[in-house]
Amino acid sequence: MDQESLRLLIQRRIRDGRLPHDGIKKVWTSRSDGERCDGCDAIISKDQMLMEGVTIDLGRRPVQLHVRCFQVWDHERRAA
Repeated sequence: MDQESLRLLIQRRIRDGRLPHDGIKKVWTSRSDGERCDGCDAIISKDQMLMEGVTIDLGRRPVQLHVRCFQVWDHERRAA
């Protein structure tokens, strides 16, 4: 997915609540085990790193993102 399309998708997901607007309380990286990215909906392949974070809203499940999607989400949530 090109950068602009990814940016617009993540903006939409922040607006509709599928991605948090607030920050992440704790974040860590690990090798993916085939999780689905909350940012772009693609599978994070086993040879890629997974960014996983616990949001400030403790009732929400952890967010799982590609590294690139995490970077775009972090930028877009701050800009919103």
